[in-house]
Amino acid sequence: MLAGIALFLLQTIEQAQMAEPTPIPPLPEATERIASRDAELFHAAFEGCEPDTLSELVTEDFRMLHDLGGVVATSRDQFITMMEQQCAARAPGGANEGYKNRRLIVPGSVRVTPLGDWGVLQRGYHTFQEWRGEELGWVQTGGAHFINVWQWDAQGGVFRMQETISVDHG
Repeated sequence: MLAGIALFLLQTIEQAQMAEPTPIPPLPEATERIASRDAELFHAAFEGCEPDTLSELVTEDFRMLHDLGGVVATSRDQFITMMEQQCAARAPGGANEGYKNRRLIVPGSVRVTPLGDWGVLQRGYHTFQEWRGEELGWVQTGGAHFINVWQWDAQGGVFRMQETISVDHG
């Protein structure tokens, strides 16, 4: 009996490991998934200050390019370390204690283009806001165009950001 159970479990594990890759979803579904992943990523990086969340949202070879900062990050680890440092600076006793900011996508500005069965290109415009206290609330401090490259992970059935380009800051 135990041998039968062990054989069944072994076969189930082997089948799971040999599962067929999940094909990239059709563009409407991909667009919805990207919007959700994008919101999760930017919340973790800005408002939520949750750098650990980022490891599931970006690829190992993640790269960030910025018109003001140049090549800002060349790997997931470097990006997460940068976010950890920014979050530590916002924490009590940090150099920017209490600082809060957020990123908002301008409605209607986002366009998503398929990149074959590899991933998608997401383009749009976003604005940035800083918290200025109860009296002023959230104040817009700038904006920029963004281009995000999302790679499809067929084994995991998810998109991960592979590259982000942020330009035309103003």
